[in-house]
Amino acid sequence: MRCDLVRGSRRARARLFVRVIGLALSAFAIASCGSNTPASATTPTVPRTTETFSGTVQVGGSAFHSFRVGATGNTDVTLTAASPPPTIVMGLALGTPDDAGNCNRLAGATVNVAAGSSAQLGSLTSTATLCVQIRDVGNQTLPVSYTVSVTHP
Repeated sequence: MRCDLVRGSRRARARLFVRVIGLALSAFAIASCGSNTPASATTPTVPRTTETFSGTVQVGGSAFHSFRVGATGNTDVTLTAASPPPTIVMGLALGTPDDAGNCNRLAGATVNVAAGSSAQLGSLTSTATLCVQIRDVGNQTLPVSYTVSVTHP
């Protein structure tokens, strides 16, 4: 009877040994597979371009200029000069040009501003041909000369 106990123990130990070796090999295989996550992710820097446009808006009118955005990123618009008078408030908008010669304003991408030195309008844009529109908001009494800059990817 004692031999049966010893044999049973040997079989149990052998099965346990095989299981432990199997688990160890599995753990080694998983550990050696590596990771798909890079050590540190870097965001590529998208070069930005600044374009400057000038023109005149007639009383009750508008003007626009088209430009090409080369990548997804922020597009910033600044009305840098407008007069007479130098404090005139103008409408400024980002849009998409159409075949009929219009600049169709994007929802939420329009403001009424006086000329300044920092961006007054900004929007996340993607690769496309866009336009910047400058318009009379109802307070012009004479044609207004303007300069607007657009900085985009």
